Amino acid sequence: MEAPETLTKADLTRHLMERLEFGKADADLLVNTFLESIIASLRAGDGVELRGFGSFRLRDRRARQGRNPRSGESVHVPAKRVAFFKLGKELRSKLIDG
Repeated sequence: MEAPETLTKADLTRHLMERLEFGKADADLLVNTFLESIIASLRAGDGVELRGFGSFRLRDRRARQGRNPRSGESVHVPAKRVAFFKLGKELRSKLIDG
């Protein structure tokens, strides 16, 4: 089975260039500014909600005991914060329900 293609930042830039007739520098700036805004909001502890698309939040994971799959030995996995994405209703209906 072949792996699915992945949309990259360069693909988004190219799409903006074609769709909105932007130059490469302007399209790059738009993509980078958008992504930097999401990152800055999450770093500040805020969530990001894009109505119909979904929301980004940080979640705290507790420390736990894990297992090294190669050796089988028990290892301590420290507590950490992880990014979490939840699908919005509109995106869910287009991808999953529809």
